[in-house]
Amino acid sequence: MKILITNDDGIYAEGVLPLIQWAKTKGEVTVIAPKCEQSAKSHSIEIHKPFEAKKVDLCPGVTAYAVDSSPADCVRFAILGLKMQFDLVISGVNRGLNIGRDIMYSGTVSAVMEAGNLDTPGLAVSTSPDYYPEAVSHMDEVFDYLYAHDLFSKNLMYNVNIPRDNDGTFRITRQGGNYYSDKFADVGNDMYQPCGIDVFAACGSKELDTDAVLVDKVISVMPLTIDRTDLDLYRQLKEEL
Repeated sequence: MKILITNDDGIYAEGVLPLIQWAKTKGEVTVIAPKCEQSAKSHSIEIHKPFEAKKVDLCPGVTAYAVDSSPADCVRFAILGLKMQFDLVISGVNRGLNIGRDIMYSGTVSAVMEAGNLDTPGLAVSTSPDYYPEAVSHMDEVFDYLYAHDLFSKNLMYNVNIPRDNDGTFRITRQGGNYYSDKFADVGNDMYQPCGIDVFAACGSKELDTDAVLVDKVISVMPLTIDRTDLDLYRQLKEEL
């Protein structure tokens, strides 16, 4: 198995080497990740100017590039630039959960969306900041769950979140609502600092990734889709108009 590892925390993030060591037990590993942190860069890509992609010594036996651009560009560079093919792209393990509407902003998730866009299976993995990088210890369970249920034959992209104190239970989920928002603090000189605030409200749902991870402490597995069409409204409008 050929595995590409990327992230949005940066190629030298604390969780990268443990993930590499785990992935090496599954096959040939390549790491192409941002040169510096790219959290909340979403699916941004560079189309106007060149960017640096520098080969680095990261781990023996592993080809690695530090890319001065976004996580999505890391995947694009690997597949379109270096003409490499992979059996699986793993994005993460992210230092911070990617659940609910926060996935709109997630560079971790967007790397996997780009993999799917390029017809390559992708897995975004995230965890609570206080459980990073220990969450790598669950990767065998995650891998076995996905492949035992043949999930990649059903969909190319999945978003997995691993909470601290989970009991190894998995749950297929759908996207929940907001659990973080921002206030903007005036710090002077026309400068404003976004300050994250917790706005999570439990819904008592067994379907939503937010409740699954934050309340029930189970490992959330959510299938992702690139298509942003509101299909229910699309079908309704097709009948009405």
